[in-house]
Amino acid sequence: MHAAPTPEVAGLFDVQGYRTGRYRAPVDRAPAPARRIALGDAARLVPGRDALFVDVLPVSAGWRDPDTGRWHLSEAHETIAGALWHPEAGRAPVEGAVWQALLASVDTARAQRPALPVVLFCRTDCWMGWNAARRLARERGASVYWLSEGIEGWHAHGLRLAPATPVPVIIPQSN
Repeated sequence: MHAAPTPEVAGLFDVQGYRTGRYRAPVDRAPAPARRIALGDAARLVPGRDALFVDVLPVSAGWRDPDTGRWHLSEAHETIAGALWHPEAGRAPVEGAVWQALLASVDTARAQRPALPVVLFCRTDCWMGWNAARRLARERGASVYWLSEGIEGWHAHGLRLAPATPVPVIIPQSN
């Protein structure tokens, strides 16, 4: 059980328990029903083979074309090699099309392997990875993990980062 929120964090969570602001701050709880995965355990997994790794870090100084769903970047981004990058999917509230794009990636990855673990992350001390892991575990069940150390922890552990391209957000056209 958690103590009552202090005045400085009151109002930062919605009624479902997702962090809604000041995302870069120490995370003081598990994203139940998702579970935290230790960095050493995550490092033993091969992203894209043993687990689906999903980066939810927002695009820095970029935008998404509403017609094509493609992201236009002003700055390059590196993430865990083999991970998918779904920018903005850790916000609360999350834009429906952004979240549906992440769910489509998970569903595609799990089509042949329903128990495939999914590891969500962002940066160290960032609630966006926590939000996304919690939301995905609530919607898609077991084998959902949150890597709290994020990109910085992975790199500091001597593990490889690679240039990332955001997954497009395809919005179905109504007729």
